[in-house]
Amino acid sequence: MRHPAPLSTVLALACVAALGLGAAPGAAAEPDVPALPLGPAGLAQTEVTTRLADGVTHTQIVRGAPDAATPWVVELAIPATGPDPDAPARAVQDRASADALMARLAAAGFPAEVQPVRQPAVADVPASVSGYRVRLTAGYPTQEAARAAVAALRGAGFSARDWYRGWDGGSTDVGRWTVNVLTIDPRTFDGELGASYGPDLTDRESVSELAAEAGALAAVNAGFFVLDPAAGAPGDPAGAAVYDGDLVSEPVGDRPVLVLRDDARRSDVVRPTWQGSVTVDGRTRPSQRGERTSRLDGQDRVPGLVRNCGGTGDQPTDLPLHDVTCTDDGELVAFSTAFGPTTPSGPGREVVVDGRGRVVRVAEQRGTALEPGQRSVQATGDRVQELAADRTSRLRIRTTLTDGRRPLTGDGVSVVNGGPELVRDGRAHVTQARDGMVRPDDPSFAYGWALQRNPRTFAGVDARGRTVLVTVDGRQPDELGLSIPEAADVALALGLTEALNLDGGGSTAMVVDGGLVSSPSDAAGERPVGDVVYVR
Repeated sequence: MRHPAPLSTVLALACVAALGLGAAPGAAAEPDVPALPLGPAGLAQTEVTTRLADGVTHTQIVRGAPDAATPWVVELAIPATGPDPDAPARAVQDRASADALMARLAAAGFPAEVQPVRQPAVADVPASVSGYRVRLTAGYPTQEAARAAVAALRGAGFSARDWYRGWDGGSTDVGRWTVNVLTIDPRTFDGELGASYGPDLTDRESVSELAAEAGALAAVNAGFFVLDPAAGAPGDPAGAAVYDGDLVSEPVGDRPVLVLRDDARRSDVVRPTWQGSVTVDGRTRPSQRGERTSRLDGQDRVPGLVRNCGGTGDQPTDLPLHDVTCTDDGELVAFSTAFGPTTPSGPGREVVVDGRGRVVRVAEQRGTALEPGQRSVQATGDRVQELAADRTSRLRIRTTLTDGRRPLTGDGVSVVNGGPELVRDGRAHVTQARDGMVRPDDPSFAYGWALQRNPRTFAGVDARGRTVLVTVDGRQPDELGLSIPEAADVALALGLTEALNLDGGGSTAMVVDGGLVSSPSDAAGERPVGDVVYVR
């Protein structure tokens, strides 16, 4: 592995796109960043590009400025008026439910209005009105004033939240947007590009901490991960993951991934295929289901809990469903020492093997410490009988991740999960439904996750073969963030021909030369995350 030191001489290029200024004399030859498709045409935009090392630049783009005239608003949770008495109140409901709430508000002395929520057309979702929201008619100059109105509503028996109108999205908003861009050019890059989860999979650390541990020149947060212990092991990837060639997590259905190679050549966005099996004593044991192959359900995750769904035989669905934890009472899951100090504990069976596949331990309860070179398989529920082995047995554990033709493992390869796709073949290609960001029974999810503005992290490749890593600040009155369709538009404006959304929200962070250059949205600052993409 190569570990170049940052250049001692940093070349900075500042240009004001609104004034049409070019590069400063003597600066590195970099093309001007085009005006981003955010806000009105002609909005002021500045860029500062810094050369970090051979083939590596950091550009910070600031477009527009905070607008004191943008109000805070108050949005209601709308009770359903359908036949299900247990249906939850939501931000977006059908028109009848929204009208009924507006009438109740009017009777209680709170003037309100019903507003349509519009879903723009994307690759797999047509343009439509996905539902209706209810907001008080008044706008408020400060968050404190909006919170006072929320308190009054709650005192009258309503549920509401304060919300900054600039986070809705709209072509008349004037900012601010702060966009940080790392560009890695394989033609001159002499460092290492990869991904890291830190000491073990089941531990979360901030981007700053993970960057320092990796000795990174720069890093961004990467894939989705388990946050709640009720959904699995916190920090565990919620999708496919390969680190320095080692496969440690299966994909969520066919959700896309970002593929990186340490020399920064041939980075790509693909939809991978994962297969896993366990063979006992050199032959595949049939299960009571009549299967001839003992199929693995996953690797290095808590059996029975499938974050973001997309597995096999899971409830409530086998399809990707974002921010939902599917369950499966009967699973076979393989483990390596990457998982952490011990494997998950609980009822079932666990078989531990050495580096040559020889069984060294069989336990009728799950949970053990693996020594270096050891692996194990855990079985739960009706899959336990498929793991019939003793100390005389051998197990062959096989897992593969491919792009359909070539393996996505091996020396120098890293893979991080994401979704939805943003750009394919140089055109906007937002796969919002395919990747589980649409819930037919709950339009509020897509409304908050995809259609409203949030901090975003995305990555991809441009026409020159350069890897591009991007963060956009948000969820702050002076930082608007992006909707998912806006993220696709910005990716195209930056010249990406393939692009993938990564984890965002409070996870969004970029570190350059040991310092945070983005503005995290969580009140506590940087959020501990599952993994990072680094440059060193």
